[in-house]
Amino acid sequence: MSKIHTPDTLHRQILSKGSCLCVGLDTDPARLPKHLLRCEDPVFEFNKQIIDATKDLCVAYKPNLAFYEAQGLSGWRSLERTLAYIPEEHFVIADAKRGDIGNTSRLYARAFFEALPNIDALTVAPYMGEDSVTPFLAYPGKWVIVLALTSNPGSSDFQRTPQENGEPLWEKVLRRCAEWAPAEQMMFVVGATHPETFAEVRRIVPDHFLLVPGVGAQGGDMETVLGYGRNERTGLLINVSRDILYASDGEDFAEKAREKALLYRMC
Repeated sequence: MSKIHTPDTLHRQILSKGSCLCVGLDTDPARLPKHLLRCEDPVFEFNKQIIDATKDLCVAYKPNLAFYEAQGLSGWRSLERTLAYIPEEHFVIADAKRGDIGNTSRLYARAFFEALPNIDALTVAPYMGEDSVTPFLAYPGKWVIVLALTSNPGSSDFQRTPQENGEPLWEKVLRRCAEWAPAEQMMFVVGATHPETFAEVRRIVPDHFLLVPGVGAQGGDMETVLGYGRNERTGLLINVSRDILYASDGEDFAEKAREKALLYRMC
């Protein structure tokens, strides 16, 4: 069984590395350097070299499951090999965005937390309500990362819609979901493309860790996120994917990925 990660162990790793960086492993076969295509498993070889180049600069890795599922069985094998290769000290997030009625969520939870034991956390969509989230909370030592305010442009369609009391829907999500689990087991996704919201986020959930996408290719401002999003245990995992992974499409891709990761090494 993998090491149990708590807010305190995450904070200690952040302090020891001087980094709250999470490297997103959104590995697209169409964007792999051509010399890797000769390998038996090009996706795993790419991930392996990215991990080797960045493991001392980051505290977490986040494979985006869609990039592996789209490849069928070969993609799943690449994912399993990648998960096994990530050092135990790192926090591992399966970015799967699951969430369904209770029976289905229980099976999703089993698929990720039992069949893939190296995974520490799973991203979950809360919009079907409490019974779609709580099955994921039945695993001690595992984390649920709830989508609250995402970094994509479409987040304005529903997440920012005012409710009867005037507060946007994402605030209601924070308040309600925080009642279902303690800060030791639940994080929230809050996009760096909404820097004006971080002070309010911290007013509502002062103790929870936040997974922050949107820095890098999406243009989110890391300095603002750090300024308003930190708490006493840092409380931030700042995800960068494309800007690191695809810093180069040549044989120097891992070296260039490390150079990019160094730019995001702050906390």
